[in-house]
Amino acid sequence: MCGIVGAVAKRPVAKLLVDGLKKLEYRGYDSAGVAVVDGECHLKRLRVVGKVRELEHAMHAHSLLAHTGIAHTRWATHGAPTEQNAHPFVSHDEFALVHNGIIENYVALREQLIHEGYQFHSETDTEVAVHLIHRHFLQSNDLLTAVRNATKELKGAYALGIISKQHPHRIIAVRQGSPLVIGKGNGENFIASDPLALLSLTHHFIYLEDNDIADVTLNGVKIYNHDHHAIEREQHTLSIAANAAERGKYRHYMKKEIMEQPEAITSCLESRLTQQHVLPAIFGPASEAIFKQVEHVHLTACGTSYHAALVARYWIEELANIPCTVEVASEFRYRKIAQSKNSLFVTLSQSGETADTLAALRLAKTMGFLSTIAICNVAESAMMREADLPFLTRAGIEIGVASTKAFLTQLLGLLLLALLLRRNKTNDPALEAEVVGELQQLPSLVQKILQQDMNIMQWARTFTDKQHAVFLGRGNLFPIALEGALKMKEISYIHTHGYPAGELKHGPLALIDSHLPVITTVPNDALFEKNVSNLQEVRARGGKLYILTDQPEAFTYETFADAQIVTMPSMHPLLTPILYTIPLQLLAYHVAVLKGTDVDQPRNLAKSVTVE
Repeated sequence: MCGIVGAVAKRPVAKLLVDGLKKLEYRGYDSAGVAVVDGECHLKRLRVVGKVRELEHAMHAHSLLAHTGIAHTRWATHGAPTEQNAHPFVSHDEFALVHNGIIENYVALREQLIHEGYQFHSETDTEVAVHLIHRHFLQSNDLLTAVRNATKELKGAYALGIISKQHPHRIIAVRQGSPLVIGKGNGENFIASDPLALLSLTHHFIYLEDNDIADVTLNGVKIYNHDHHAIEREQHTLSIAANAAERGKYRHYMKKEIMEQPEAITSCLESRLTQQHVLPAIFGPASEAIFKQVEHVHLTACGTSYHAALVARYWIEELANIPCTVEVASEFRYRKIAQSKNSLFVTLSQSGETADTLAALRLAKTMGFLSTIAICNVAESAMMREADLPFLTRAGIEIGVASTKAFLTQLLGLLLLALLLRRNKTNDPALEAEVVGELQQLPSLVQKILQQDMNIMQWARTFTDKQHAVFLGRGNLFPIALEGALKMKEISYIHTHGYPAGELKHGPLALIDSHLPVITTVPNDALFEKNVSNLQEVRARGGKLYILTDQPEAFTYETFADAQIVTMPSMHPLLTPILYTIPLQLLAYHVAVLKGTDVDQPRNLAKSVTVE
């Protein structure tokens, strides 16, 4: 959610700030703004409701020639998306501030500041922070001290960027629970909530840790902890090309990312498999010894990542015969846990900064779990740094809010984990060799499914007037029904539900009529006949069937005469969740395009959910 960009340079920064905001649009937002300190030490601010392009257009009518500035895209939490509630916020025409996160004690602080004579012009939690800095500056007459003392009063999660007209070549940056990076340039330095915003300016980054305060100037960066002791943070060089986040020939990032899945799978599996085995140390050199002790697995995640975890429960219990618990991260933190002996704690996140999942990981590290794993797509994220055993999914940059290739590579990471856990529970290597052989063919199988794009687009044409849909699956495809339903509702705004097919008679069958699309996955596995029986129940009540199957000949008789069928390739049953996901991604995409929604930035949603 939200995006921060800041720059201190010898060249004009306004265009650099806006270009950085454009690269953060994937995070979701509803307003944008910029503040600069010009050469005459004047503080200037411009804010708009809407897209960054509207801010860019508005800047043409304003003189924002300056070498220091901060910019922000806001996703509304406290207060409606209005210009008054947009960042940056200003106090007494002296300080400007941008903020990602939530200040939990803002009500008490606001009342205190109003009592002291401060005037508020917004409904947000953020405005208290800039007024607190002003108040502490009056006491100390030192910007860094004022920021440090102000943040000591704040409770919650926040990343802050602050500029002052009295310090025209300086930005103070603060991280507490919300990601913030420093970009190191040549005679210029930057801040951002995501290094992606700065890749056209630098490839050298410092990732701030919680409680860090950074003093960013033309000449360098000094970082202090909350007690004002100077500290060193490692500098990282990213090899990502500046154009890696471009759409290329595709209309939308989501379509590009769906079509990139064969390459993402290849990258995820590279150097992690032999011809017949999963390499033992892919979760880190200590993992072999840890996995031998595992008697229980606890998986925690949110959203799409939660669905990946649900699939993993089937794999871990079937392959390794180890009990497995799956839980939404926001629930894990707020209930009493009956912890199992020698339990392995696994977190999943595309960004590695998901607030609830990161908080669950931190809590787990205090609870005596055997070890912690993070399966994530961002190497330098907080989750990857803090887990005992980090696993990078290598999906590449994913911009579309609705996750596709990151989800698929999470599934791969979880299947590899299940196979390694199995190795310690059985002396039979035959199944592992069989699955590894199938994994090596996976990119070509995915490519075959992507060639069904036009057939799935024809399906989508029948959804344009629909308001509801049901997704069905059995076994390890039940979570994929949930994921297909989520994808459809996220970007097309059609109200959808995913169900285990065997649950039809326990309530959902009441929804079935001739107007309701029912999308179902029917691979030729041990549950095939039961799936067909469930579909007979749907047809008997006039439901419209959309079937993904590798046995299309089973649906040629009269009962299924009007069913829509896409033929899937035959595959190992363990791989069906990975492959049957892809047509559901394409279906959601094409329906959204036909309905004219904002595919890459669906309303009310953000790519990285960094607040509770």
